[in-house]
Amino acid sequence: MITRMLHTRYRVNDLDKTATFYRDVLGLKEVSRHQSPRGSTLAFFSAPGSDVQIELCQYPASGPVVVQPDLTHIAFEVADLDAFAKEAATKGYPLSDGPTVTGSGSKIGFIDGPEGYEFELIEKKK
Repeated sequence: MITRMLHTRYRVNDLDKTATFYRDVLGLKEVSRHQSPRGSTLAFFSAPGSDVQIELCQYPASGPVVVQPDLTHIAFEVADLDAFAKEAATKGYPLSDGPTVTGSGSKIGFIDGPEGYEFELIEKKK
């Protein structure tokens, strides 16, 4: 029986560029980086207030990563979506959709990372 979620993995072509996006744009903390026994390079990231980690995996031996549009996304809560969007845009990552006010009064927006993975940003209704 499952007792808790530990991490989710995203394979990437350029680990350093993607790690920089996770740290400098999303504000996540890199908690470890190492080589796996099969030869892939793994970097683990955590978000404030969450025990679940995101694993980035670079494994060129399995071929290039091709992320199809709207395949998956990770959602993060932000305190101020407009402020986040402004800061991310100055770093070359403008919102790809939104901001949009939902029926519940929350505000959402989306941003695309360097590998094409999508991130949802949610400002909860105050």
